[in-house]
Amino acid sequence: QVQLVESGGGLVQAGGSLRLSCAASGRTLSRNVMGWFRQAPGKEREFVAAIARGADWLNYRSSVTGRFTISRDNAKNTVYLQMNRLKPEDTAVYYCGTSGRQLTAAQAMGVLAYDYWGQGTQVTVSS
Repeated sequence: QVQLVESGGGLVQAGGSLRLSCAASGRTLSRNVMGWFRQAPGKEREFVAAIARGADWLNYRSSVTGRFTISRDNAKNTVYLQMNRLKPEDTAVYYCGTSGRQLTAAQAMGVLAYDYWGQGTQVTVSS
């Protein structure tokens, strides 16, 4: 079992920044890919960013490229999402996921590739 706990969400004005954290506990040694997804009201959960265990690859959805940065600290079993120049359309619940499989960057964009999820943290960007 793996437990994921997200933190760092909140209310911010457009153009502002937030840093999300996701701490993993439990059987984390085999965790390969860590990813961030988001879900706005009435919409499906969508891919935001993912990172391989050794940071061999990073992947971002196009609308956040250049604004968001994903990173991980394997010693702390934590993944981060630095979000800059936030826009109202970034408003959503952000979820952290992890997969024990060795995924490609493309495969990591799929919700079904992940076997554990956190409870989510709300990010609200006001205009």
